[in-house]
Amino acid sequence: MTFRTVRVPAFVILVICSLVLNSCTVEYPGISVKTYKEPATVLETREKDQQEMSGAIRRLSEVRENSVFTEKYGAPEYRVGSGDVIAINYWVPSPDEGFKQQTYTATVRPDGRISFIYADDIDVDGMTAREIDETLTRLSLKYLRDPRIEVMVKEFKSKSILIFGRINIMDQQAGVSGPGRYPLVGKTRVLDVIITAGGPVAGQETGNANLRQVELLRQGKRYYLNIYNAFIGGDAIDNVVVEHGDVINVPEMPTYAERIYVFGQVRSQGILRLRDSSDLLSAIAISGGTTAVAVKTDIKIIRDYDAQKRGKPIILSANLDQILMQGDLSQNIPLRDGDVIYVPRSVIGDINEFIENITPMLDLIQNRPADFRSNYFKDQTKLRW
Repeated sequence: MTFRTVRVPAFVILVICSLVLNSCTVEYPGISVKTYKEPATVLETREKDQQEMSGAIRRLSEVRENSVFTEKYGAPEYRVGSGDVIAINYWVPSPDEGFKQQTYTATVRPDGRISFIYADDIDVDGMTAREIDETLTRLSLKYLRDPRIEVMVKEFKSKSILIFGRINIMDQQAGVSGPGRYPLVGKTRVLDVIITAGGPVAGQETGNANLRQVELLRQGKRYYLNIYNAFIGGDAIDNVVVEHGDVINVPEMPTYAERIYVFGQVRSQGILRLRDSSDLLSAIAISGGTTAVAVKTDIKIIRDYDAQKRGKPIILSANLDQILMQGDLSQNIPLRDGDVIYVPRSVIGDINEFIENITPMLDLIQNRPADFRSNYFKDQTKLRW
């Protein structure tokens, strides 16, 4: 029998070694390195809650009618309600001009009714301008041989939403803007409301708007929406259709104690709100996933680092491939305030050397978090891995 020597690339050997090493707990001198395990019941409950919330948000995004509008005629049309002002144009015979246009203005009363020159106490609550037009035309047949009527909503007052939080307050000459109550004039989504109100606060040292965790309060239920994806032109599933009476809160980007940090081989490095990314998988997903050169079997989470005391942090190791390929949710580590996630481009051999190498960055996070992005996200050559 003849045996042939096969040359195995070095990176393959490194990946295999990483898979083996990540399956056990490794202790390095002075550093606590742990492979995290969480009870399956906790993971199943969290996954179920996330699925229910995602399903509810998807349904809100796909509605074709509510109390504000309807699409039963194709394009969205506004539903009239109490307080709206309607302009009714109608034409009457004229000896000189054949037909002369007249305009009648009606305000929808609290009982949802209006009066017209050819009819009284007409219930228009919930109707579209098209439906009111058809109703008035039919009622006018008693007085006009071939009535011609056009209806349009002149003032929208019956339906509104309330928005507050980190919204720009523009120059008064540019019109009303900032937090407050805004009328709904048809099918409207959350991002439409934010832009109409002045847009999110951005570009400041502190106090910027957090579009990844916009709160929507509707009929006693609270939804957390990632509007950032819609804002930059990506996935808009969370950009749901608003309803009369909705309350929207655009929160402020959190302080350090409420943040986690993701850097290394991910597509969008950044500072995330803990509530947005409560576990490793969600943090990686919000960061756009890993790059093609990422070593997903050796992800590190740096925890409890104290820049003042210079204590030894806890280093947790996680294997993303085991989550994605094998469904091993025990590797989906729940995150805590201040956690730093690092996705390497090569296997980390000496954990003490790794900590020594990234200590300047950890110090920057705690002492000058505002400088973190500009100093480290633009120049990754400072990091060896």
